[in-house]
Amino acid sequence: MLYLTTYVGLMFLRLGKTRSLYPVLLASLFIFSAFRFEVGCDWGGYLNQFYVYGSVPFAGLLEEREPLWVGLFALQNWLGLPYPWINVASSAVFFWGVHVLARRQPDALAFLILLFPILIINMPMSGIRQGAAIGLMSVAFAAFIDRRLFRFLVLTLIAASLHSSAIVFLLLAPLVHGVYSKRRLMLSGLLAIPGALLLMTTEAADTASSRYIDTGIDAAGAAFRVGLLVVTAIVFFLFLRRKWAAHFPQDYKLVTVGSLIMLALFLLLPVSSVIADRLGYYLIPIQTIIFARVPYLQLRANRKLFAVAPYIGLFLVFAVWTTLSSHFQQCYLPYQTWIFGFPESQYY
Repeated sequence: MLYLTTYVGLMFLRLGKTRSLYPVLLASLFIFSAFRFEVGCDWGGYLNQFYVYGSVPFAGLLEEREPLWVGLFALQNWLGLPYPWINVASSAVFFWGVHVLARRQPDALAFLILLFPILIINMPMSGIRQGAAIGLMSVAFAAFIDRRLFRFLVLTLIAASLHSSAIVFLLLAPLVHGVYSKRRLMLSGLLAIPGALLLMTTEAADTASSRYIDTGIDAAGAAFRVGLLVVTAIVFFLFLRRKWAAHFPQDYKLVTVGSLIMLALFLLLPVSSVIADRLGYYLIPIQTIIFARVPYLQLRANRKLFAVAPYIGLFLVFAVWTTLSSHFQQCYLPYQTWIFGFPESQYY
């Protein structure tokens, strides 16, 4: 109940005139995520990486598929820091990226609250490697909005050195410059085909294919998370797109392209729920931009319904997950922190 109660409290916080509390909430969620202890489904997996990658010499990092991630463990070992500090580093990158996007929103507090039930719980509190990559991609999305191609490319490559899945977003590079149009989107899609074929021949693509396609491996909850992305995209194109173009032209292109990718995940889901889910996490910041901006669109009808629907939808998904999933119970409960010192453990 701790997590569900926290989200309910955050929703009530949003109802008040409390936007000035955004820095406090940002710092609180960072501490909650960064200083957890033996919490998160991937805790044991990253503990194993701590032992394995900590012995990798700095000179050998370029031989690794994700050199920056391995390098963080090598640096941690060199500094003599115990394992949980990797959570602090990854959470710092994630929340920095989230902050870059949040400060661009009319209501940064709402943006942060809407990230909590799915993205924050699943990424910086469990899948920390992809969580850090999502933080960097959030900054890359801001560069996309600002039409800064070089910055977008560099940030995407750095994100891919943390989690190789981020490399697929290099295919958005042809869309960074120029005005969005159907013709330009089609042209960019054609230009992306050679890049897509190249990505399919990489080691990362081979690994993903061998692990997650036709293997019987499914991502728990992927259908719900991807389904929510698909519904968001449908609502955007049917009800919000024209208003968005008029009121928020600066990021109209990012949100439109992001929504198209959300729809594409529906086709990918039957092929591999894991790959669709992994890519979907990168799109949640774009989805949350849509959620947080709805109250500021001049909708003629059902404006309050559209504004409240994201909070209700996320609450329902989160309530089902936290109360019915044995996987959640095993991974996240009880919540412990080492901010006041390490609890007794055989690992430290």
